[in-house]
Amino acid sequence: MKRWQFWLGVAISAVCLWLALRGLTLGEVWATLQGANYWLLLPGIVVYFLGVWARAWRWRYLLRPLKRISTRRMFPIVATGYMGNNIYPARAGELLRIYVLRRREGVSISASLATIIVEHTFDGIVMLAFVFLNLSQLARLTADSRFVGDIQTLTIWAAGVFLGVVSAFLLMAAMPSKASRVIGWFTDRLIPHRFRMKVREFTERFLGGLASLRSPVDVLIVLGTSVVIWLFETGMYWFIMQAFTFEVNFSAMMLMNGTVNLATMIPSAPGYVGTFDATGIAVLEAYGVARPIAAGYTLVLHAALWLPITLLGAYYMARESLSWGQVQEEMAREGTG
Repeated sequence: MKRWQFWLGVAISAVCLWLALRGLTLGEVWATLQGANYWLLLPGIVVYFLGVWARAWRWRYLLRPLKRISTRRMFPIVATGYMGNNIYPARAGELLRIYVLRRREGVSISASLATIIVEHTFDGIVMLAFVFLNLSQLARLTADSRFVGDIQTLTIWAAGVFLGVVSAFLLMAAMPSKASRVIGWFTDRLIPHRFRMKVREFTERFLGGLASLRSPVDVLIVLGTSVVIWLFETGMYWFIMQAFTFEVNFSAMMLMNGTVNLATMIPSAPGYVGTFDATGIAVLEAYGVARPIAAGYTLVLHAALWLPITLLGAYYMARESLSWGQVQEEMAREGTG
């Protein structure tokens, strides 16, 4: 709570919430919320959990060269990670799930960290594709809007970053010995002597975590699964839209999904408060949805994305008899095992 990063995230969230809700009256948003049919949230939540199951399958697949673990055993770990991201700062859920994986399955932290970075990189590519493929449709609706140009510029730059990271991972996976030598060369020249052995050990385990990218077939399977995951989540957006009094096409939901998830990369309070909401409302407004309806829908969508998985993850964490303080203490004591 004392770290400046935490308070920076809180400040950014506060500004984004102000941008999202300025000009709205509580009565307008409340009327939208009262008019929604909340029973229609149920199929959206079911579809969302199918996406979480697909995430568990993808992580299992990435870990396959290290250890074969069933999707059923991976699902609680993934849910616990979601819960951590939603209630702890700085995406601490990622640290939480690699800790639980090490505790339950004995997979090293550095190797599982490599698979998580691969996951997020492929997720980023799919989100960017969702945005880029649908920008032309949005541009026709808001031809005079700078909003479209800003998203397009951001998408192009972000695509270059993500594709560069993927290319680096593929090269390291295809040539692990050469990658190890190159990293070792930099380690010997930039890292103090007393830390070099630990860095070399971390590097070897990290490169082991990239083993699932050595086959082009495996890369395509991971990419295809990532597309399925994000289509499931977009399906949730579409189903929850049915509870409200507006309608846009599925492509608009793809664009909204990609844009809000890119926005959640901006530092914010836990649960992506503000960054998610301001971006979601802006996208719907660009499609001509009235601001009070866009705000009511986005707030309900955010709650539906946050609450069920957080409760489930908290249950799994309690079942493991874990506390966040215990995780921090053990990780600090043991380092990157």
